[in-house]
Amino acid sequence: MASRQLALDLPHADSRSRDDFLPGLANEAALALIDSWPDWPARAVALVGPAGSGKSHLAAIFAEASGAKLIPASALDIAAVPGLLASGALVVEDLGEGGVPEAALFHLLNLVGEQKAGLLITSARLPSTLSETLATADLASRLRVLPVVRLGPPDEELLAAVAVKLFADRQILPDEALLAYLLPRVERSIAGLRDVVAELDREALARKRPLTRALAAELLRGRADASDETEPAAGEIVLNDLTIG
Repeated sequence: MASRQLALDLPHADSRSRDDFLPGLANEAALALIDSWPDWPARAVALVGPAGSGKSHLAAIFAEASGAKLIPASALDIAAVPGLLASGALVVEDLGEGGVPEAALFHLLNLVGEQKAGLLITSARLPSTLSETLATADLASRLRVLPVVRLGPPDEELLAAVAVKLFADRQILPDEALLAYLLPRVERSIAGLRDVVAELDREALARKRPLTRALAAELLRGRADASDETEPAAGEIVLNDLTIG
């Protein structure tokens, strides 16, 4: 059995600069919106897309360009709203996760209009669907008419470019054989791809082996086998759904 070493799950730098953003058909409209600041079609706009679609990266680009602060939607506080708009722009991230502070959000939307500020909201759900769960009728009405730019699923070209970047963030230069094997076999999302790259990197370090196509095939087979098991068998080690016998 190949020797294993403890692979520390250290954080890896994830650059969110404009130069490091990878454009594609899935994010073309959203990137055009961010690049057009301050000439927006409305004072407040929502970016909507699944996890890993690029919402946070685009929000960071907007914050850099506009001087906006970034705050989770669940952390909004009505007393703090005026100060949050001091720069003339604000990013509210992950609307709908962890509850909606209705009074604070309604006050924020009003103040954005009064001060002619800019507001970028990110969410995995359409604001119009969130409005159905709110107690504040006026806020629900605002969210139903909030302009939305949607981020779609990545195409093959974008997924390949993201894979190269994710490996590069971990100081890995993937060869064509590795990418050709990996891309058709992973979840068709950037979030899923990110998880697989992290797993492969950890296991390659633990096994003291370079990350090649052969090792990726071995690990992904183990991952598939693990997903079919309800419980790990005796003598197995399960790491993030990847089973090592």
